[in-house]
Amino acid sequence: MKVYIVRHGEVSSNVRGIYNLVDDKLNEKGIEQANILREKVKEIDYDVIISSPLIRARETSEIINVKNKEIIYDDRLAERDAGSFKGKSLDLTDRYEYWNYNTEIHQGDEELIKDFFKRVWEFLEELKEKNYESVIISCHSGVSKAIRGYFEGIEDGDFLKKGLANCELKLYEFMGDEDDK
Repeated sequence: MKVYIVRHGEVSSNVRGIYNLVDDKLNEKGIEQANILREKVKEIDYDVIISSPLIRARETSEIINVKNKEIIYDDRLAERDAGSFKGKSLDLTDRYEYWNYNTEIHQGDEELIKDFFKRVWEFLEELKEKNYESVIISCHSGVSKAIRGYFEGIEDGDFLKKGLANCELKLYEFMGDEDDK
């Protein structure tokens, strides 16, 4: 099964460098990015789009759904919960530690990275059992980091710069053998 990962278009929180406070809608640039991505998606023969339920991912899914396929919303694809950091500057946290899979440092009441990755990986394990040939997953930078960890491994645990850019597209593939990803 081919698994295309898409990060949503730009939102105001991205521009302001803050943890999302509200469920942001795409800004003008984010809509433009999604329309550009839509042109790339025309070349993909996908069966379904599976999306985070958050507005920015939903809007991106709707814009890129050029073949009018079913869009399924799954809570496990929601962005990592920033807890009390919501609406605050990204600089408030040690970003390296925030996105370090091996960290023992807890910076607040944010969703722990290992719990977050586990949530996304459980979604992927379930997806692997479906009979799709090709799916598009519309999600967030953090979710794209967890997906990368699933397919490419944890390595040194540093995921700070391993997320997708707004409306970036990346392909992974589940192989036929159950042990292969």
